[in-house]
Amino acid sequence: MTRVVSLVSGKGGVGKTTVTSNLGAILNDLGKKTLILDGNLTTPNISLHLGIPLYPITVHDVLRGDAHISEAIYDHPMGFSIVPGSISIDDLDKIDIEKLSEAIEYLTKKADVILVDSPAGLGRESYKSIEISDDVIIVTNPNTPSLVEALKVKELAERLDKNILGVVVNRYVRGTSELTEQEIEETLELPILSRVPEDSTIPKSIDKKTPAVYFKPSSPSSRAFKKLGSDLTGEEFETEGIGVFQRIMNWLRE
Repeated sequence: MTRVVSLVSGKGGVGKTTVTSNLGAILNDLGKKTLILDGNLTTPNISLHLGIPLYPITVHDVLRGDAHISEAIYDHPMGFSIVPGSISIDDLDKIDIEKLSEAIEYLTKKADVILVDSPAGLGRESYKSIEISDDVIIVTNPNTPSLVEALKVKELAERLDKNILGVVVNRYVRGTSELTEQEIEETLELPILSRVPEDSTIPKSIDKKTPAVYFKPSSPSSRAFKKLGSDLTGEEFETEGIGVFQRIMNWLRE
Protein backbone atom coordinates (compact mmCIF):
# COMPACT_ATOMS: atom_id res chain seq x y z
CA MET A 1 0.00 0.00 0.00
CA THR A 2 1.38 3.39 -1.00
CA ARG A 3 2.12 5.82 1.83
CA VAL A 4 1.96 9.56 1.22
CA VAL A 5 4.29 11.33 3.64
CA SER A 6 4.34 15.12 3.92
CA LEU A 7 7.45 16.76 5.31
CA VAL A 8 6.31 19.94 7.02
CA SER A 9 7.66 22.80 9.09
CA GLY A 10 6.14 25.79 10.75
CA LYS A 11 9.12 27.98 9.95
CA GLY A 12 10.95 28.49 6.68
CA GLY A 13 14.65 27.84 6.28
CA VAL A 14 14.87 24.79 8.55
CA GLY A 15 16.16 22.56 5.72
CA LYS A 16 12.95 20.69 4.89
CA THR A 17 13.71 20.38 1.16
CA THR A 18 17.18 19.06 1.96
CA VAL A 19 15.66 16.42 4.23
CA THR A 20 13.07 15.51 1.58
CA SER A 21 15.56 15.08 -1.27
CA ASN A 22 17.99 13.02 0.79
CA LEU A 23 15.28 10.85 2.32
CA GLY A 24 13.85 10.23 -1.14
CA ALA A 25 17.24 9.11 -2.42
CA ILE A 26 17.75 6.76 0.53
CA LEU A 27 14.28 5.21 0.34
CA ASN A 28 14.90 4.54 -3.34
CA ASP A 29 18.23 2.87 -2.53
CA LEU A 30 16.44 0.72 0.05
CA GLY A 31 14.20 -0.69 -2.66
CA LYS A 32 11.14 1.52 -2.22
CA LYS A 33 9.76 2.97 -5.44
CA THR A 34 9.85 6.61 -4.43
CA LEU A 35 8.27 9.74 -5.87
CA ILE A 36 8.86 13.29 -4.66
CA LEU A 37 6.08 15.83 -5.20
CA ASP A 38 6.82 19.51 -4.83
CA GLY A 39 3.89 20.77 -2.79
CA ASN A 40 5.43 24.21 -2.38
CA LEU A 41 3.61 25.99 -5.19
CA THR A 42 4.71 29.53 -4.35
CA THR A 43 8.44 28.89 -3.91
CA PRO A 44 9.21 25.39 -5.23
CA ASN A 45 12.78 24.24 -4.64
CA ILE A 46 13.00 20.47 -5.15
CA SER A 47 14.00 20.73 -8.81
CA LEU A 48 16.69 23.27 -7.91
CA HIS A 49 18.14 20.91 -5.30
CA LEU A 50 18.13 18.04 -7.78
CA GLY A 51 19.67 19.91 -10.67
CA ILE A 52 16.85 20.03 -13.21
CA PRO A 53 14.96 23.29 -12.67
CA LEU A 54 13.32 23.70 -16.08
CA TYR A 55 10.85 20.88 -16.70
CA PRO A 56 8.47 21.34 -19.68
CA ILE A 57 5.38 20.30 -17.68
CA THR A 58 5.01 20.83 -13.93
CA VAL A 59 2.46 20.41 -11.18
CA HIS A 60 1.38 23.99 -11.90
CA ASP A 61 0.26 22.95 -15.40
CA VAL A 62 -1.73 20.13 -13.83
CA LEU A 63 -3.42 22.44 -11.32
CA ARG A 64 -4.39 24.82 -14.12
CA GLY A 65 -5.98 21.95 -16.02
CA ASP A 66 -3.49 22.24 -18.90
CA ALA A 67 -1.98 18.77 -18.39
CA HIS A 68 -2.62 15.42 -16.72
CA ILE A 69 -0.51 14.52 -13.71
CA SER A 70 0.98 11.60 -15.68
CA GLU A 71 2.67 14.15 -17.94
CA ALA A 72 4.42 15.82 -15.00
CA ILE A 73 6.21 12.72 -13.69
CA TYR A 74 9.93 12.56 -14.46
CA ASP A 75 12.45 9.83 -13.76
CA HIS A 76 15.48 11.29 -12.04
CA PRO A 77 18.92 9.81 -12.96
CA MET A 78 19.28 8.66 -9.34
CA GLY A 79 16.34 6.30 -9.73
CA PHE A 80 13.41 7.99 -8.00
CA SER A 81 10.67 10.01 -9.68
CA ILE A 82 9.81 13.66 -9.27
CA VAL A 83 6.78 15.85 -9.90
CA PRO A 84 8.36 19.32 -9.94
CA GLY A 85 6.91 22.77 -9.51
CA SER A 86 7.48 25.67 -11.87
CA ILE A 87 9.94 28.35 -10.76
CA SER A 88 8.16 30.97 -12.91
CA ILE A 89 5.98 33.41 -10.98
CA ASP A 90 3.65 33.58 -13.98
CA ASP A 91 2.66 29.94 -13.40
CA LEU A 92 0.96 30.87 -10.13
CA ASP A 93 -1.97 32.28 -12.09
CA LYS A 94 -5.23 30.33 -12.28
CA ILE A 95 -4.10 27.24 -10.38
CA ASP A 96 -6.68 25.22 -8.50
CA ILE A 97 -4.97 23.70 -5.47
CA GLU A 98 -7.91 21.35 -4.91
CA LYS A 99 -6.81 19.40 -8.00
CA LEU A 100 -3.94 18.04 -5.88
CA SER A 101 -6.34 15.51 -4.35
CA GLU A 102 -7.11 14.03 -7.75
CA ALA A 103 -3.42 14.10 -8.69
CA ILE A 104 -2.31 12.28 -5.55
CA GLU A 105 -4.92 9.59 -6.15
CA TYR A 106 -3.28 8.87 -9.51
CA LEU A 107 0.26 9.05 -8.12
CA THR A 108 -0.44 6.42 -5.46
CA LYS A 109 -0.59 3.89 -8.29
CA LYS A 110 2.94 4.81 -9.36
CA ALA A 111 5.05 4.50 -6.20
CA ASP A 112 5.49 2.76 -2.87
CA VAL A 113 6.25 6.04 -1.09
CA ILE A 114 5.31 9.58 -2.08
CA LEU A 115 7.18 12.35 -0.28
CA VAL A 116 5.51 15.76 -0.39
CA ASP A 117 7.87 18.69 0.11
CA SER A 118 5.41 21.05 1.77
CA PRO A 119 5.73 24.82 2.10
CA ALA A 120 6.49 26.23 5.52
CA GLY A 121 3.81 27.76 7.67
CA LEU A 122 0.07 27.30 8.00
CA GLY A 123 -1.19 28.67 4.70
CA ARG A 124 -3.47 27.14 2.12
CA GLU A 125 -0.69 25.20 0.40
CA SER A 126 0.56 23.75 3.68
CA TYR A 127 -2.97 22.76 4.64
CA LYS A 128 -3.47 20.95 1.34
CA SER A 129 -0.10 19.18 1.52
CA ILE A 130 -1.03 17.76 4.91
CA GLU A 131 -4.60 16.98 3.86
CA ILE A 132 -3.50 14.75 0.96
CA SER A 133 -1.02 12.81 3.11
CA ASP A 134 -1.27 9.68 5.23
CA ASP A 135 1.68 10.50 7.46
CA VAL A 136 3.50 13.65 8.53
CA ILE A 137 7.12 14.26 9.48
CA ILE A 138 7.86 17.59 11.16
CA VAL A 139 11.24 19.18 10.41
CA THR A 140 12.60 21.71 12.86
CA ASN A 141 15.83 23.29 14.02
CA PRO A 142 16.90 23.07 17.67
CA ASN A 143 15.93 26.61 18.59
CA THR A 144 12.90 28.22 20.18
CA PRO A 145 11.43 30.06 17.13
CA SER A 146 11.49 26.88 15.04
CA LEU A 147 10.00 24.82 17.85
CA VAL A 148 7.15 27.29 18.47
CA GLU A 149 6.18 27.14 14.79
CA ALA A 150 6.56 23.35 14.78
CA LEU A 151 3.96 23.21 17.54
CA LYS A 152 1.50 25.07 15.31
CA VAL A 153 1.97 22.76 12.34
CA LYS A 154 1.65 19.77 14.67
CA GLU A 155 -1.72 21.10 15.83
CA LEU A 156 -2.85 21.51 12.22
CA ALA A 157 -1.86 17.92 11.40
CA GLU A 158 -3.74 16.69 14.46
CA ARG A 159 -6.85 18.63 13.45
CA LEU A 160 -6.69 16.93 10.06
CA ASP A 161 -6.38 13.58 11.88
CA LYS A 162 -3.03 12.70 10.33
CA ASN A 163 -0.51 10.20 11.67
CA ILE A 164 2.53 12.18 12.83
CA LEU A 165 5.54 9.88 12.60
CA GLY A 166 7.79 12.20 14.57
CA VAL A 167 10.37 14.96 14.28
CA VAL A 168 13.58 15.43 12.32
CA VAL A 169 15.85 17.85 14.15
CA ASN A 170 18.00 19.42 11.45
CA ARG A 171 21.26 21.36 11.86
CA TYR A 172 21.91 20.01 15.34
CA VAL A 173 25.19 21.02 17.03
CA ARG A 174 25.97 18.98 20.11
CA GLY A 175 26.63 21.12 23.15
CA THR A 176 25.84 24.42 21.45
CA SER A 177 22.29 24.00 20.14
CA GLU A 178 19.74 26.09 21.96
CA LEU A 179 17.43 23.20 22.82
CA THR A 180 18.22 19.63 23.89
CA GLU A 181 16.60 16.54 22.42
CA GLN A 182 14.69 16.03 25.65
CA GLU A 183 13.30 19.56 25.57
CA ILE A 184 12.19 19.14 21.95
CA GLU A 185 10.50 15.80 22.59
CA GLU A 186 8.77 17.03 25.75
CA THR A 187 7.53 20.22 24.08
CA LEU A 188 6.18 18.57 20.94
CA GLU A 189 5.23 15.32 22.70
CA LEU A 190 6.62 13.47 19.69
CA PRO A 191 9.62 11.17 19.19
CA ILE A 192 12.74 12.43 17.46
CA LEU A 193 13.16 10.29 14.34
CA SER A 194 16.55 11.69 13.44
CA ARG A 195 19.04 14.30 14.53
CA VAL A 196 20.85 15.61 11.46
CA PRO A 197 24.05 17.40 12.47
CA GLU A 198 25.26 20.71 11.11
CA ASP A 199 27.49 19.63 8.25
CA SER A 200 29.44 21.59 5.63
CA THR A 201 28.55 18.81 3.18
CA ILE A 202 24.99 20.11 2.89
CA PRO A 203 25.62 23.52 1.25
CA LYS A 204 28.25 21.94 -0.97
CA SER A 205 25.87 19.20 -2.09
CA ILE A 206 23.14 21.76 -2.79
CA ASP A 207 25.61 23.76 -4.85
CA LYS A 208 26.42 20.58 -6.81
CA LYS A 209 22.67 19.84 -7.10
CA THR A 210 23.19 16.36 -5.68
CA PRO A 211 21.75 14.92 -2.45
CA ALA A 212 24.38 14.72 0.27
CA VAL A 213 23.92 10.94 0.52
CA TYR A 214 25.38 10.68 -2.99
CA PHE A 215 27.74 13.66 -2.87
CA LYS A 216 29.52 12.42 0.27
CA PRO A 217 27.95 9.16 1.51
CA SER A 218 30.05 8.91 4.66
CA SER A 219 29.48 12.45 5.94
CA PRO A 220 27.73 12.90 9.31
CA SER A 221 24.55 14.25 7.70
CA SER A 222 24.47 11.47 5.10
CA ARG A 223 24.75 8.83 7.79
CA ALA A 224 21.87 10.46 9.68
CA PHE A 225 19.70 10.41 6.54
CA LYS A 226 20.60 6.77 5.90
CA LYS A 227 19.63 5.79 9.43
CA LEU A 228 16.36 7.72 9.11
CA GLY A 229 15.49 5.83 5.93
CA SER A 230 16.47 2.51 7.49
CA ASP A 231 14.37 3.17 10.58
CA LEU A 232 11.32 4.15 8.54
CA THR A 233 11.53 1.02 6.37
CA GLY A 234 12.59 -1.39 9.10
CA GLU A 235 15.89 -2.12 7.36
CA GLU A 236 19.06 -2.68 9.33
CA PHE A 237 21.37 0.31 9.37
CA GLU A 238 24.91 -0.66 8.57
CA THR A 239 27.41 1.23 10.71
CA GLU A 240 30.41 0.66 8.53
CA GLY A 241 33.62 2.39 9.45
CA ILE A 242 35.35 4.95 7.26
CA GLY A 243 38.69 3.72 5.99
CA VAL A 244 41.75 5.75 5.09
CA PHE A 245 40.99 5.59 1.36
CA GLN A 246 37.45 6.91 1.90
CA ARG A 247 38.75 9.73 4.10
CA ILE A 248 41.16 10.75 1.31
CA MET A 249 38.35 10.68 -1.25
CA ASN A 250 36.17 12.78 1.02
CA TRP A 251 38.95 15.32 1.42
CA LEU A 252 39.45 15.50 -2.37
CA ARG A 253 35.74 16.27 -2.83
CA GLU A 254 35.83 19.24 -0.46
